[in-house]
Amino acid sequence: MVSTFHGLTAAALAAAFLFTTGPGSEQAAGGGSAALEPRAAFEQMKALTGQWQGSVSTPDGPAATVVYELTANGSAVTEKLFPGTSHEMLSVYFMDGNDLVLTHYCAMANQPRMKLVKASTNPTTLTFDFVGGTNLDAAKDTHIHSGVVRILAAGRMEADWAVFSQGKASGSNRFFLSRK
Repeated sequence: MVSTFHGLTAAALAAAFLFTTGPGSEQAAGGGSAALEPRAAFEQMKALTGQWQGSVSTPDGPAATVVYELTANGSAVTEKLFPGTSHEMLSVYFMDGNDLVLTHYCAMANQPRMKLVKASTNPTTLTFDFVGGTNLDAAKDTHIHSGVVRILAAGRMEADWAVFSQGKASGSNRFFLSRK
């Protein structure tokens, strides 16, 4: 059963954000212990260019398509979730000085901004945390608040984005994707 949240399906909300995995998931490719620097993380985002297919919520959940493209002379990566649907969303990843940041243009009509957390100890895990946004009051409004992108072996990736409402965690949107 697909759950709904404020009129959006779990698939649409899942699209509202990008990636992480939970306990028991496959070990990330090349998993090491060195902290991931923002510029190296941005290069990993650039390497995602192309079309990805899979599911949201669970590995056998509703179908999802995600498209990554380079734009602005390679200075930004766009991530289009559910392209061509009424729940199409866009995230733009770019370097702001020495920080990797993203703005997510959500189907919930808000635009949360996040920054890569430098504390990651796995070079294939990119952890983002909320730093602000437009068209939302983080203490009250439902929005994507943080997320983890995990790049796995063999052209696979997973993402988990935390949904906040009333200032606290209220759910999670997961993606399970393979390169097309």
